[in-house]
Amino acid sequence: MKGDLGNIMKQAQKMQEQMMKAQEELATLVVTGESGGGMVAVEMSGQHEIKKVSIDDTLMGDDKDMLEDLLAAAMNDAVRKVGEASQGKMGGLGGMLPEGFKLPF
Repeated sequence: MKGDLGNIMKQAQKMQEQMMKAQEELATLVVTGESGGGMVAVEMSGQHEIKKVSIDDTLMGDDKDMLEDLLAAAMNDAVRKVGEASQGKMGGLGGMLPEGFKLPF
């Protein structure tokens, strides 16, 4: 019984180290979400902070509603990419968890 508990503690410590490493990697991650064929681009960190917004000059005279829609689409694209990267980094830890246990990411 003591050996099993020791193994569980070692696995938990290993999982914690891997989670910390994955979180550090996500903190430095920057993705670019795009819309309008790249006419609107949003750079977002792995922590969902907007770092930069780029809007093609040709859109500045266009319809405000269209520009707002393109900006929202680019932001949603960036959020999706951060989610995919997060799942990729944290998803590997799922094999170490008991069946049915879900990570909050």
